[in-house]
Amino acid sequence: MLKWEYALLVRRRQAATNDLGWEVVFVWYGPDGSMVDVTAYGDTALAHLNRAGDQGWELVAMSEDPSLPGNNELHRYHLKRPKPAAPPPRQRMRTRPRRTITG
Repeated sequence: MLKWEYALLVRRRQAATNDLGWEVVFVWYGPDGSMVDVTAYGDTALAHLNRAGDQGWELVAMSEDPSLPGNNELHRYHLKRPKPAAPPPRQRMRTRPRRTITG
């Protein structure tokens, strides 16, 4: 049975920390629970989505949060890809029978 893993790319437009206007920040939330600032990998959502697509991710939904105050923007890009199949458990190799303790 095919299993999926999911990730989230968040694009946030917010006031710049250096008081010079606005900045756009991209954060990747991976299936392992990691949170990584990926802003340096591209300056547009399309660049980040193409990069994710190259890694096997598929965009399944996009949402925008219109309730933020002022000129802030928040976009969420929900992605999925097939989960790698777990290798079958290794069989133990025994050359002789197990010793038992007798009382």
